[in-house]
Amino acid sequence: MAAMLGIGLWGLDRGGMWGDESVTFQVARRTVPQIWRLLHDVDAVHGLYYLFMHAVLAVHPGEVVLRLPSVCAATVTAGLVAALGVRLAGPRVGLWAGLLYAITPMTGHYAQEGRSYALVAAGVAGATLLLLRAADAATGRAWWPYGTVVALTCLLHELAVLVLCAHAVTLALTRVPKRVWCGWGCAAAAVVLLLLPLVWVSQGQAGQVAWLVPPGWDRVERLARNFSPGPAGTVFWASLLLMALGLRERRLAAVALPLLLVPPGILMAVSQVRPLYHDRYVLYALAGGSLLMAAGAGRVAGALGRVRFDGRRLRIRGRQVHALLGVAGVLALAVTFLHHLPVHRQDRSAAQRPDNLAVVSALAVRQMRPGDPVLFVPSVGRLAALAYPKGFRQVRDIALREPAPRSGTLWGREATPGELRQRLASVDRVWVVAERDALDPRRPPRDPAERTKLAVLAEEFAVGEEHVRDGVVLRRYVRRQPAAEPPPNESVLPPNESALPPDASALPSPESALPSDASVVPPGAPTSARLPESRPASETARPRPVRW
Repeated sequence: MAAMLGIGLWGLDRGGMWGDESVTFQVARRTVPQIWRLLHDVDAVHGLYYLFMHAVLAVHPGEVVLRLPSVCAATVTAGLVAALGVRLAGPRVGLWAGLLYAITPMTGHYAQEGRSYALVAAGVAGATLLLLRAADAATGRAWWPYGTVVALTCLLHELAVLVLCAHAVTLALTRVPKRVWCGWGCAAAAVVLLLLPLVWVSQGQAGQVAWLVPPGWDRVERLARNFSPGPAGTVFWASLLLMALGLRERRLAAVALPLLLVPPGILMAVSQVRPLYHDRYVLYALAGGSLLMAAGAGRVAGALGRVRFDGRRLRIRGRQVHALLGVAGVLALAVTFLHHLPVHRQDRSAAQRPDNLAVVSALAVRQMRPGDPVLFVPSVGRLAALAYPKGFRQVRDIALREPAPRSGTLWGREATPGELRQRLASVDRVWVVAERDALDPRRPPRDPAERTKLAVLAEEFAVGEEHVRDGVVLRRYVRRQPAAEPPPNESVLPPNESALPPDASALPSPESALPSDASVVPPGAPTSARLPESRPASETARPRPVRW
C-alpha cells in the first residue's frame, strides 16, 4: 500500500485536465439539484460518483483534489489484493501480488485520473475478499457486507455487475455447499434488482458510447499487455509464464482466473453485437492477473528451494528461507519497476492523455481579445471553457443558447441552425476552437447545428490565422469581402467603339455625380475591396477621394 501510494502521488499535478476529467470537475461543482437534473438525460452511469465528488470538491476545487480519491482507491486495492494473496496462498504470495498490482503501469494510469474506475477496482477487490469470508462463514448474515459492497460498486459503474459472473464461476470451481449458493444467490439477486432502474435509464443514454467499436484480437493483446507490469519484452513474456504456473495453485486460481477472464470475456463477446468494451471498464480484472503472477512466482520459489547440488539442498531450513525468498521477490519487482520507469514517467505527462484543456485555455488567453466571438466545433470543445474559464472569460460564445448547469447538459445547449446563421451573419471575424478532425470537410458531422457551423465558415469566411496545440486547433476566421460590381449603367460595347459620346465634355464630372460619402472601386482593383455598405461607420462617415 505504501508503494502504491507513492506511485500514485508521484506527478499527480500534471498541469492540465483532459476531457473526461473536466466533465467530473465541472459536474461535481454544480448543486445537487443540477446534478440530479443532468442524470435524467446523460451520464446516469456516473451519478453516484458525481455526488461523491461533489462532497470532495466542496473541500477544495482543484486538479490534485480531483484525483486524490483515485489515488486512495488504488492504494486500498493494492492492500486488498495482498490480503487475497495471503488468504489464498500465504504471506509471501500476498506481498508479491500487492506489489505487482502497484507497479503495473495501467494501475498508475487510472490512479491519477479523476474518474470512477480506480474506485470500482477497489470495490471489486473488497467484494472478492468478502465473498471468501462469507463462503467460509456459511451464515446468512455474512452475505450482507458482500451484497452491500457489490451494490455500491455497481452503482459507481454498472458494468462492474459482471463480477457476479466471475464470483459464480469461483463458487462452482471450489464446489461450495448448497447453503453457500443460496446465500450468494440472494445477495446477487438483490444487487441486480437494485441496479435495474439504473440500467433502464442508461439504456436511453446509449448514444454516449456510440463511438465504441467491436473489439478484435488486437484489443485482447492490448489488454494482456496492459495487465502486465511490463507491456513488452522479457517482462511481458515472463508475466505470461508466471500466470500459467500460477494455475497450479488451485485454490488461488479458482478465484483469480475467473476474475481475470470472465468480465473482459463477456464484455468483448457482447460488444461484437453492441459495442460496450473499453479497457478501463474492466480495470478491476487486473487484480486476477497480479494474483496469478504472484502464485506462479511462489511456485518458482518453492522449486528453487528443492534444487539439489552435489546431493545437498541449497535452501536454508527454517524461517530464513521465507525471508530470503520474500526479499528476493521484492528486489526483482523493484528492478522491474526501475526498468520500466520511463513508461511510468511518460504516463505522468499531460500529453499522454487525449487532450489538455489547460493548454487550450492558455492559448485563448494569449490570442483572443475581450469581446471576440468564439465558436466551438464540435460543442464538446466548450469543456475547455468550463474547466478553465479564465481563458474565455471576456470572449463571447456566439453559439451558446443556455449554459450547461442551467440546461441540465454537459456542455450547454446551443442555438438552432437558423439562429446560428443569423448570429454568424452579424460578425466579421470569429475564433474557432476545434478538434483537428472536426474541421475535415471529408467527414461531415451528423448533427445539423455542427454542419451549419462548418457550412457557414466555408461559404462566408476565410482563415486568417491558425494555432495548433496538442491536437486542438485555434483559428481566426475573417469574413470574405464581396467582389467589386460594375456600375448599373455600364454596358458592353463593340471593341472598336468609344465608351464616351462625341461631346464628352457635356457630361458632369465624376465627383459631382456621386454622393459625398460614396466611393467607387475601379475595375482593376482587387476583389477584396469593400463596398460602401460593408464599411465600418468610422470609414463611411469620412469622404474619400475618387479615382477613375
